[in-house]
Formats: sequence, C-alpha cells, structure tokens
Amino acid sequence: MYAMQYEITLPADYDMKIVHDRVANRGHLTDAYEGLGFKAYLVRERGSDGSPVNQYAPFYLWGDTGGMNRFLWGGGGFGGIVGDFGRPSVHHWTGAAFRPGPAHGSAPRAATRLREPLPAGADPREPVARALERWEERAAAPGVHATVLAVDPRHWEIVRLTLWADAAAGDDPDRYALLHLSTPHWDELPVGRRWP
Repeated sequence: MYAMQYEITLPADYDMKIVHDRVANRGHLTDAYEGLGFKAYLVRERGSDGSPVNQYAPFYLWGDTGGMNRFLWGGGGFGGIVGDFGRPSVHHWTGAAFRPGPAHGSAPRAATRLREPLPAGADPREPVARALERWEERAAAPGVHATVLAVDPRHWEIVRLTLWADAAAGDDPDRYALLHLSTPHWDELPVGRRWP
C-alpha cells in the first residue's frame, strides 16, 4: 500500500464553495479508478474547527504504485490539479497498516491527520511499533470509519489518517471536512499490519 496527499493552501478570502463545487462535479471521476483503494476529498476552512487556513488536501491510499503513477504522470487525473492550481508537492508514505473501524457502515463526514517525525538518528523499530499500538487503539475507537498508518523513510515521518463517521474526534492536530469518499478497490486493501 502507498499513501499520498497533496495540500493546496488557498488565500484567506478564497471562496471555498469553488472547491465544494469542484468535488461535487468531479469527485465521481475516481469512484472506479484502477488501483485506488480510496480517495478522501478533504478540506480545511479558515476559522472552522480550529483551521488557520483554507486548504484542499485529498488523501489517497493505493493498492500499488501502478495506479498512483498513472494518476500522477500517466494522464490519469493529476493534470486537472496542475491546470487549475499549479503543481503541488506530493507527500507519499509506505503503507504500514489499514483497518476499518466500528463505524465502517456509516458514510464518513470528517477526517483527522497526525504527522510526527521520528527522533533524529533513532532506529525506526521502536517509534513505529509505538505508533502501531496507538493506531490499533484508534482503529477500535467509537466513531472511527477507518484508519491508516504510513511511514516516509526518506524524511522519517509517520502519518496517521482517520476517517470519522460524524464530527472528528481525538486529539490529532489536523482536522478536515470530508466532502466525498471514492472507494473503488476498498475491499482489496489488506487489513491489518503490512508485516508479521
């Protein structure tokens, strides 16, 4: 699995209805995208739920790199982002764990994200093992639709994304409204940790 996210930070006075309309009109285009486990169309709006910025920040979980590569440079969708907003940096992480939560039967409406750097120079085994323990606890929490844990071994960073059935809960610092969830290959995503 491969997790991916880009963040398009917009001016403070930007009319976020433009982004809402964009997702309403185009979100369905990834509902059958080959290789895509899920795409969460996420937004933060300045002044809402503690957000300091207006931001469009979709998060993807891919089953393999083929679909991700096709999306980014194979003419499979990223060109629309580049044409409308310019080319953003794309964060990507190796998927370490994925699990649907107790509220998986409900349509998710919110998401939270935690990004944390691993201690400089530290052996990654311990911090990743601790993050996986916290991820397991999160996956079982009431209101959780699903949660993902992934690691960037270039910058040594852990990311945890949680989709929530209703309002975002927990103490993760980044909180989003979820406008649409595409799940073409959700059922094919491996559940649990990605190694013994």
